[in-house]
Amino acid sequence: MPRVLITGGAGFLGSHLCDYFLNRGFEVICMDNLLTGDISNIAHIRSEKFLFIKQDVTNYLYLDGPLDYILHFASPASPVDYQQLPIQTLKVGSLGTHKALGLAKEKKAVFLLASTSEVYGDPLVHPQSEDYWGNVNPIGPRGVYDEAKRFAEALTMAYHRYHGIETRIARIFNTYGPRMRINDGRVVPTLMAQALQGREMTIFGDGRQTRSFCFVEDMVEGIYRLLISDCQTPVNLGNPCEMTILEFAETLRKLTGTDSRIVFKPLPVDDPKVRQPDIRKAQKLLNWSPRYGLEEGLTKTLEWMRKKIGLIH
Repeated sequence: MPRVLITGGAGFLGSHLCDYFLNRGFEVICMDNLLTGDISNIAHIRSEKFLFIKQDVTNYLYLDGPLDYILHFASPASPVDYQQLPIQTLKVGSLGTHKALGLAKEKKAVFLLASTSEVYGDPLVHPQSEDYWGNVNPIGPRGVYDEAKRFAEALTMAYHRYHGIETRIARIFNTYGPRMRINDGRVVPTLMAQALQGREMTIFGDGRQTRSFCFVEDMVEGIYRLLISDCQTPVNLGNPCEMTILEFAETLRKLTGTDSRIVFKPLPVDDPKVRQPDIRKAQKLLNWSPRYGLEEGLTKTLEWMRKKIGLIH
């Protein structure tokens, strides 16, 4: 029975990965300090093949027994987090990645790093492909996350080249679905909750900045395919269907039937103006493309959100 460690396993993406690997017959160890993760995300799991360990991955990591895979997903991951947890964000990207890689070296485990489209910063190349080096402000408010992930990528490749560790790097673009943190400040849960509750829907800037939204089930499948591939260099994972934030808000208005008014607020510092993944590498090497259309994914997510905010029981 293969054994996998998922750091940040009580978070949004991490908890879906716990489910996915358990369903595939893996023994799953979920590690999380619950700084931004939530125990409710994994409370439904009833399996002898599942173990939860509450631990900060920036501390020394030790696990008994063999380990086949490590998926390093521990990190604050939203603009609200960057403001409130800047040092923790930097530490988990640097010290946490170092500790997780050390464990991978000891166990001879395949190591997958959850990187991010934020390594591209406010891009000057569009769409973004893996050979683009990015346009990042290292001392801006978003720099704590962007540079933590860029350092984590560099450290991962150093361990691959120097120690011969099998590594994978997933550059994850905007992902949404059940178990998102409603109050994390990101566009999908924020606008969704506002629309369902009939509140004003907040858009930053003029709404013409673009994003590409990938449903969580598609993302988890892409991550798994990358893990079992032999691709050592970064791979973009995301949905290439690009739209403006204003178009996204209007889609939500239609799906929810809300009469919420859209209001505009100043754009945050260093907020990317465009974001669209070039996924040709994933299509070629992993035979992976997203299957869910936006409205289909949002409909499934809205059903969860209605329960979460108490609109249905």
